[in-house]
Amino acid sequence: MLSRSDNFAPSPKTLIGASFFLLLAAAILGGLNIAKVKTLHSAAAQATTARDDAERSRLQHDKELKARQSAIATEQTKLAEGEAKTGAAEGQLTQILNEKKQLEARLQDKEAEILTLQKQIEEKQPASANPGAPSSVELQAQLDDARQQLEAAEREKSLLSETVQTAKDRSSQLEDEKKRRAMAHGKIGVRGAVLAVNQAYNFVVLNLGGRNGVERHSEMLIVRDGTFIGKIRISSVEPATAIGDIITSTLARGVQVQPGDIVIYAGANP
Repeated sequence: MLSRSDNFAPSPKTLIGASFFLLLAAAILGGLNIAKVKTLHSAAAQATTARDDAERSRLQHDKELKARQSAIATEQTKLAEGEAKTGAAEGQLTQILNEKKQLEARLQDKEAEILTLQKQIEEKQPASANPGAPSSVELQAQLDDARQQLEAAEREKSLLSETVQTAKDRSSQLEDEKKRRAMAHGKIGVRGAVLAVNQAYNFVVLNLGGRNGVERHSEMLIVRDGTFIGKIRISSVEPATAIGDIITSTLARGVQVQPGDIVIYAGANP
């Protein structure tokens, strides 16, 4: 007779089936865990790549920002230097004009002295004998002395004339320089826009021209959305338009000039 415990004892087949299902469940769970780990690794790699890209973008943006700030600072320095030169030129002009005035006064005095000496020479020419008059020897000595003074005065007059002419030339140059700087300063800030861009030959067409005071070889800043992006140098000027060469070294990497970009007069390039 079989005992009750023998009736409930699992058979080998049952044990094998249960083991198989347990192994299958473990394999499925393992596969799910592996897939989850791979997904986590992939997400971590993507996050790392995104972080690296963001860091590179930040560094590039910082670099471009520093370059723009440097370019703006350079233009501000050039403007300050131009104003300082204008002030120095005005000081030199005032000094030259004062010297010129003094030299002209000395020249007039010297001309008056020459006329006096010439009159003395005429008066001391030998004349008919006069009982109370100086002897011919004394008159000749006085005449020679007057002639020497006249020659010295003529030489000094010649030197003064040359100095006065030099002062006049210098004052004219300084006046012209003052006018040129005043005109250039008056055009600082004149702005327009880019009408067209030729990327192949790196030049732009502007809606500004000679009527706006634009000159060949002058430089203009390029601004987009209030941010400096580069420079152009004017190569050709018409009454209402101008052509400018893009100074590629001033452009940030990857930046291209586009129609509609704003241009601002920066000054003549010496």
